[in-house]
Amino acid sequence: MTLGFCDSLVLGAALVVTSAGGLAAEAHDPITVSHGYSYFGDLKYPADFAHLDYVNPAAPKGGEISQWFFGAFDSFNPYARKGNQAALSAIPFETVMTSFADDATASYCFLCTTVEYPESLDWAIFTLRDDVRFSDGSALTAEDVKFSFNLFMEQGLPSYRAAVSGMVAEIEILSPLQIKFTFTEDAPRRDVIDLAGGIPVFSKTWFESTGARLDDSSLIPFIGTGPYVLDSYEVNQRVIYVRRDDYWGEALPANIGRNNFDRIRVEYFADSAAAFEGFKGGLYTFRSENSSKQWATSYDFEAIEAGHVVKTELPDGNLAMAQAYVFNLRREKFQDRRVREALAMMFNFEWSNAQLFYGLYERVQSFWGNSELEAKGVPSEGERAVLQPLVDQGLLSADILTDEAVMAPVSGARQLDRKNLRRASQLMDEAGWRVNSDGMREKAGQVFTLEVLDSSPAFDRITNPMIENMKALGIDARLNRVDTAQESERTRAYDFDVTTHSMRMSFEPSSGLEQYFGTKAMDQSSRNLMGLSDPAVDALIEKTVRAQSKAELNTNIRALDRVLRAKRFWIPQWFKAVHTVAYYDQYGYPDPLPPFARGELDFWWFDADKAAKLKAAGVLN
Repeated sequence: MTLGFCDSLVLGAALVVTSAGGLAAEAHDPITVSHGYSYFGDLKYPADFAHLDYVNPAAPKGGEISQWFFGAFDSFNPYARKGNQAALSAIPFETVMTSFADDATASYCFLCTTVEYPESLDWAIFTLRDDVRFSDGSALTAEDVKFSFNLFMEQGLPSYRAAVSGMVAEIEILSPLQIKFTFTEDAPRRDVIDLAGGIPVFSKTWFESTGARLDDSSLIPFIGTGPYVLDSYEVNQRVIYVRRDDYWGEALPANIGRNNFDRIRVEYFADSAAAFEGFKGGLYTFRSENSSKQWATSYDFEAIEAGHVVKTELPDGNLAMAQAYVFNLRREKFQDRRVREALAMMFNFEWSNAQLFYGLYERVQSFWGNSELEAKGVPSEGERAVLQPLVDQGLLSADILTDEAVMAPVSGARQLDRKNLRRASQLMDEAGWRVNSDGMREKAGQVFTLEVLDSSPAFDRITNPMIENMKALGIDARLNRVDTAQESERTRAYDFDVTTHSMRMSFEPSSGLEQYFGTKAMDQSSRNLMGLSDPAVDALIEKTVRAQSKAELNTNIRALDRVLRAKRFWIPQWFKAVHTVAYYDQYGYPDPLPPFARGELDFWWFDADKAAKLKAAGVLN
């Protein structure tokens, strides 16, 4: 078997195709056999590509890259709700198909050589590579793929099971290296191949021999087929992964110029200040800076001035992360949209950006920000056509058809914007929360209390001014900063009023939307933290999932974005369209970088000559 991908073939309608399972194509349903799959468009890479366009195919192998992580860990199982997973704990696992950083909406065979499917997408057959080996040396077979899929269906996260249950009717082992997925009639056809090909693959023999479970925390990592394995760890202090010297995919075209470091080390810190001091002292070598204050004021230490540390901004073509404070809609006091709108006015982004962020950020406005998918202005004709039936059914107010997309409130230069305070007071009054003799908002004898749950000390200076503004509104508000374990425990139990949540969307969203915004997942998903349950949103998710063209999909997304923003279940935070990073000058990376990945652990490399100069200067040991 060669390491190249097989040619893509679209077989004629009258041609009979015989596979290991003896399957024959009906004349009216032509079959495609390909090295990849894209529902809406062509594949960027042909079957015989030599390497990815964005890598350095001559990148040297060797050296170490190290980063920091906040908090603590007690598990190497990234797929369970129990425990706190260690950083990069999913690194040993690979999937049958994969995507690339310059073609993010397509899927390419990785553990397979071909994917075969009819025009109806009623089924898909994956032919696996015959050279794939787990880290214990055992060979990957179709049994492992079937076992892994069933394991996720039986023991995976409830939100995932809720989103994809009922999509696969049958899984058949056609041969040791061929597996067939048959999909249910109702399964969204845009999702089915990515669903079947996107499951991390585990060793069936290892799981059965160890008795491990996917829904339990574990300090014993599961074995995978990936290029890295766990080397060593000290709980809550560090984790070290090493590159396998027997990695099966070293010469695979998709891997050329990738997986270049011998070691990847993660250092743990209890707070960001200590982590920054650790970086200055050379305890770790690569830092993605998320603090605007530190980026603007603290990168003046000796190693920077001597040129030993590079401080730079790298382009980021991804969607803006939809990061926000979110309300827990499961709690009665947040049921009234007027209350949520009033409380959102108490976060003054403009003041925060000027006084705390050094003008480095833009306001999050959309769930698909920094892209053409963001709803803007009044609805287009296409959006109105999507929204009108929901208005006719009484699921949406008619003003959604004429009003401009909801934007975050704009505040003045002072921390407490008096105009917004007056408007927020009016909204709270209208919602029945009136000021009592003590100056507190009260309804039916109950004072309005609000707790912001957070584990990050870096957020104190941002959240506390909002808390003070809420107090001026008559809210009994407070910040409760807890450790990461408590935060995980409470958010998993939905035991919070307000907390920070990051919602990463994609350019071609589908059934994953159910996990973020759908009713079925509201009490199961760690993604739908706010507990959104709305029939109009559910209908728009369904319509988005069923889109048959890219134009239809984009229109549906804009309509969904418009409705989600109108629900006001969030207080949008901030984003920047660049990566702010600093690293010890011993690394190289391709220029330009691909649009959808920074890639420091993927396709950067170690420069031994530069590292020797740092060592000679006494900068790094």
